[in-house]
Amino acid sequence: MASNIRFLNPDTLYKPPGYSHVVETTGPGRTVYIAGQLGLDKNGQLVGGPGDFRAQAVQTFENLKAALAAVGADFSHVVKVTNLLADIKHLPIFREVRNQYLNNTAPPASTTIQISEFAREGALLEVEAIAVLPAG
Repeated sequence: MASNIRFLNPDTLYKPPGYSHVVETTGPGRTVYIAGQLGLDKNGQLVGGPGDFRAQAVQTFENLKAALAAVGADFSHVVKVTNLLADIKHLPIFREVRNQYLNNTAPPASTTIQISEFAREGALLEVEAIAVLPAG
């Protein structure tokens, strides 16, 4: 983890499961914004069968991993994620998959919401990320 990033859960707030309430970054550094990723394979097809939330979640995080790698980053550089779920009942599976990828020692700030529909029919989740890397 870069020394210009600090992950905090103030004592005045409850200790959240799998994310930090506050992430502070100081320069110099590079900020990388990753567009929302779906459970699509390299050919643009949804993975798993219809309604296979776990398969889509794993592919979504694999896509984020690939996007991070493209700029020389990994999940330890992620400071914020926004998670959109088609059905909040999948939150336990989402957390299980997410925790296999994100830095659990210093998890990023996170927002999770349920939405009614995605631009891609059959998509069950979308995750976008912001990462901060050292300058260079």
